[in-house]
Amino acid sequence: DLAFRVGGRITARRAEVGSRVVAGQLIATLDPQDYALAASAANSQRMAADAEARLAQQDLARFTQLREQNFISQAELDRRTSTTKTTLARAQQLRAEATRQANQRAYTRLSAPYAGIITRINAEPGEVVAAGQAVAQLARTGELDAVINVPENELAKLKIGQALAIRLWASPGKTYAGTLRELSPVADPATRTYVARVAFTHPDPEVKLGMTATVSRNTTASASLSVAQTALFRVDGQPQVWVVNPATKKVAPRTVRLGGLVGERATVTAGLASGEWVVTAGVHKLAPGQEVKFLTTVSRL
Repeated sequence: DLAFRVGGRITARRAEVGSRVVAGQLIATLDPQDYALAASAANSQRMAADAEARLAQQDLARFTQLREQNFISQAELDRRTSTTKTTLARAQQLRAEATRQANQRAYTRLSAPYAGIITRINAEPGEVVAAGQAVAQLARTGELDAVINVPENELAKLKIGQALAIRLWASPGKTYAGTLRELSPVADPATRTYVARVAFTHPDPEVKLGMTATVSRNTTASASLSVAQTALFRVDGQPQVWVVNPATKKVAPRTVRLGGLVGERATVTAGLASGEWVVTAGVHKLAPGQEVKFLTTVSRL
């Protein structure tokens, strides 16, 4: 989020949603009149304080000579020394205030901190905004991440720097190389999952901001199996499926170990072998040994 460090009325906006900007490019400006007047007043006070400080230093030099000749007392010299220090301190304070006011005036210009793409505009010219209020949103170019939510049973399988595969919903037949660069140490209080960021190693122009992506690990052949989520049920908290004997058409429950979810399917990492039949409809109405019949259209695991 991009925001002004001071408040005021927006006089101009130089970027639109989708605009590509470079570092330092002007995004928007505030009315600088009040800040310019404050900076001018602070600068005048600084100049007056500097003049008083120079005069105090000259007076102190003269009174020091008079003291050496015993024309004034030591108490008078001490008083003049204290006055000079006070005047110098005030001049330093007003110089700092003049610098601060000059900075405040510069803050009426909002510039891009780095190259990127404007993804959102929150304010228009004429609006009055407060300091820190988001005016626009900037997405950095050149660094693209796929943000995923990792369940706690997958945490042990992920390490920072691990190579992962990324597939886009818009390009299902294409796989991008990615690297896990960030993994939150704390679970989200609502979803109880851990946010992870997977950086694209070599993104191409087809990768757009806001797209939907699927991230997967390099797994064994058995872990590449998947079943429809409707085939799953739980017994004592353990995921199970009904496996069908093709010869007798009778079912038997079997405990399986699950991986992640891909669309409406769940990956199976253990408990099933390729080619086995599982029930995908009415799983909560079956009993061990019950005979089932195949639909006209069937598919294997």
